[in-house]
Amino acid sequence: MKINKILKDTLIIAWIKSYPDLRRNPLMLLVIAMVGAIPLFFMVIFTGGGMLIHGLLGAMVASVAFMGVLAGIQDISWDRYVKIREMIVAMPVHPASYALGIALAPLVLSVPSLIFFGALVASSGVLTLVTTAWMVLALIFVWAAMSAIGFMISTYLFKVSMMVLNNLSTLLGFIFVFIPPVYYPETMLGNLSWISLLIPTSNVTGLIKAYAGLMPLSAETILVRWLILIVTTVVFVGLTSLKARWREN
Repeated sequence: MKINKILKDTLIIAWIKSYPDLRRNPLMLLVIAMVGAIPLFFMVIFTGGGMLIHGLLGAMVASVAFMGVLAGIQDISWDRYVKIREMIVAMPVHPASYALGIALAPLVLSVPSLIFFGALVASSGVLTLVTTAWMVLALIFVWAAMSAIGFMISTYLFKVSMMVLNNLSTLLGFIFVFIPPVYYPETMLGNLSWISLLIPTSNVTGLIKAYAGLMPLSAETILVRWLILIVTTVVFVGLTSLKARWREN
């Protein structure tokens, strides 16, 4: 029964955090799509569209990761500002429900962008049912990892001003999405390409490209990438769970 209540509260909080904002500002979906599409514009100009498929897959990862880390920081800081958090704390809500609800809300808002970019990728013929299944699983992992990072940072910086947190979330979004090899092939890093395995966004992008046949990887390398992704996600989520004692703060 306790698990059912946690799941129910999670869905309710996710609805509170997504539907009203979407109804008040439906152009939010366009803004989310533009975050992932802006790099594609420059890729077409400077590469002639030769790496467009890499950029489209990167845009899918960016749509989830960027919103995940932003929501983990900005939503919690905004909740503190408008006193929503105090209302939720006053209710019999588990900390996991609060964290998962906040993380799930941006994922829901990212679905239209994922469908749009996914349709463009599918039109190129690189997606199969098996590839799509692995891609969805990888995106779930990067969503969990990035949301946990954002939530953990916000709890450790609870007394920092909302403006600083908002700027920090945007900076982290750019660091995790636009600097690592998410939009571009990791082979461009040369001998430093191993760094992409340690960053959830680039690691997931590499896995998706491998399943799509855009980057040849051995079965052993794919297994290592999955193990690293699982470990990093579990570590981030675990640290967040330990720190998420927000009712006693």
